[in-house]
Amino acid sequence: MRIGIIGAGQLGQMLGFAANELGIECQFIDPSQDPPAARCGKVIQSAFDDPVALVALADTCDVITYEFENVPVAVLHSIEGIAPVYPPADALRHSQDRLDEKRLFAALDIPLPNYYAIESRDDMDNAASSLGTPMIIKTRRFGYDGKGQFIIKKATNLDAAWEELGGQPLIAEQFVTFDYEVSCIGVRGIGGEIAIYPLSRNVHVDGILRTSRSPVNNPKLADKASEYVHQLLDHLNYVGVLALELFVTGDTLLANEFAPRVHNSGHWSIEGTETSQFENHIRAIAGLPLGSTASTGCAGMVNLIEQITGATRKLEVGQLHDYGKAPRPGRKLGHVTVVADTPEQRDVLVNIINKSVIKAS
Repeated sequence: MRIGIIGAGQLGQMLGFAANELGIECQFIDPSQDPPAARCGKVIQSAFDDPVALVALADTCDVITYEFENVPVAVLHSIEGIAPVYPPADALRHSQDRLDEKRLFAALDIPLPNYYAIESRDDMDNAASSLGTPMIIKTRRFGYDGKGQFIIKKATNLDAAWEELGGQPLIAEQFVTFDYEVSCIGVRGIGGEIAIYPLSRNVHVDGILRTSRSPVNNPKLADKASEYVHQLLDHLNYVGVLALELFVTGDTLLANEFAPRVHNSGHWSIEGTETSQFENHIRAIAGLPLGSTASTGCAGMVNLIEQITGATRKLEVGQLHDYGKAPRPGRKLGHVTVVADTPEQRDVLVNIINKSVIKAS
């Protein structure tokens, strides 16, 4: 079997490694020279929306998947008659527009913060009156890792927000004072079977994920999150891995966003579960039985942003994953995973890694 993957970044690389372990070949399409996934399969160097290259990819593959959300939906529709595309294009469509995504959550009775659609400067005033301040203004499309966002601390900030983000569809979101953030990752096979990973507790800095720890010792929250992910997977007739990010406020979970792909907050699953999110995504789209998502211990993951220090490379704890990417501000270059017998032991190891990250090379 050969799987075609749109995108050849680090997620494509980890999907490719997982596929190779299962004896499955991968082929990628990506405009970059020598992208991370070139280490595990042939890369067609072309734009993601190049119709000729995409048809060539679909013609030579048994199934198509993608590693990021910004693939044009029309692109997937153009090739799904040649080879099946998973996850389905409808799931991608919902995730690409924050307003569409929130309406989906509401339709499925998944709790979420209040929001207000913004098309004009007057709408921003109305949003502030409806939601109060502080609130967050976001672009409805193409925002990630904190990009395309503006925090409104008071009404006098509205002009500045409009100056920076106006002229495109926006959404205002209620500012949530949460206890912490979690993500729930699930996978659904072609036949409808579902497996859910243990919850991970996540910490973001400047909108970029820095650490994840799993499992979260709160069965009630885990059950609620699992229920919400089940609803999304079944409603979307989904195939593959999906990640749902949530705010925890007391005993309540509020949906933030979902990603129709393998997710940064699940990288710990490579060492921390019996079957990683990457292997299970490949299993799902290839029609293979899903693997166990049970934890192998208490796992922690530290993202390596902008640089991988010499101190981190010399660590005698954890597993370093170097994506082979050139350093630049805000770029994810790799991660380190640790697995311990107890949460306390895991946290000690995570702290050791965090200290190495800030040391000079």
